[in-house]
Amino acid sequence: MTEFGFIEHIRTSFATLPDNGFEGIGDDCAVLPAGTDAEGREEVLLFTADLLTEGVHFLRRATPARELGRKALAVNLSDIAAMGGRPVATLLSIALPRDAAGTWAEEFMAGYRELSERYATALVGGDTTRSESGITINVTAIGRAPAAHVKRRSTARPGDVVFAAGELGASGAGLRDILAGRLDTPLAAAHRNPEPQVAEGLWLGAREEVHAMMDLSDGLASDLGHILERSAAGAEIDLERIPVAAGSDLRTAACGGEDYRLLFTAAADAAEELAAAFRARFGRPVYPIGRITAGRELVWMRDGRPEPLDWHGFTHY
Repeated sequence: MTEFGFIEHIRTSFATLPDNGFEGIGDDCAVLPAGTDAEGREEVLLFTADLLTEGVHFLRRATPARELGRKALAVNLSDIAAMGGRPVATLLSIALPRDAAGTWAEEFMAGYRELSERYATALVGGDTTRSESGITINVTAIGRAPAAHVKRRSTARPGDVVFAAGELGASGAGLRDILAGRLDTPLAAAHRNPEPQVAEGLWLGAREEVHAMMDLSDGLASDLGHILERSAAGAEIDLERIPVAAGSDLRTAACGGEDYRLLFTAAADAAEELAAAFRARFGRPVYPIGRITAGRELVWMRDGRPEPLDWHGFTHY
């Protein structure tokens, strides 16, 4: 069973249970109505969880504990940002082997606190236990957003422009460096230290011309497919317009995971104005890389012509 086959099995198995007001499986976060804010706007709470396992998501010998603490939180804040929300709290559960229960754990928590402080995000609970086979970390993040600002994967429309909110491929190239023993390169540091685009997500969430959004965790080739599936749409992506990070390459930019840049679609007639406003606000560009189509396939284009490429992002199983 594939990862997404398993997720679909879970979704189907639990479909007859009451949802208790939650909008659940299918987006970066689960959504729960939360009344109105001081201005009378309907608000929602956003919930997401992410797991990091030693030997699968990180190598302890290659990742300082403080950096791993920041990363464990960053990947969850990225999910909140992808829905247009503001992070407010987290819960942390961690299983530690005996040799990581002292100084390593303290350094891990120092990194986790640094990023929590940067985004004014409270740590409100969790669990700790002993592990006999490596470190396992699970973070649940909670965010808030005006209901009208929440962006989903299911709302891309034919004709929308597809944007990436930053260069791609640095993390994938950094992972190659780490696996080759090159631990001190800028690309290896980029892999270990993702930056969640929290301010960008809040800003894009407030823009009506932005339709669908998610973050790039498993790679453009896989993650865009989630938007297409949920939106019952297709896409054409111009290979020459994919923003390749320095030191990476086109295939890594398209297929490598853990860039944690925002991927979003926006109305074509507002795309240029949106891109200019983003640059004015953040001092860097967003990159139009293609368009949503009425078909059901992802088509790679080169110089205006389809190019048959069997490209896929990271798969968990």
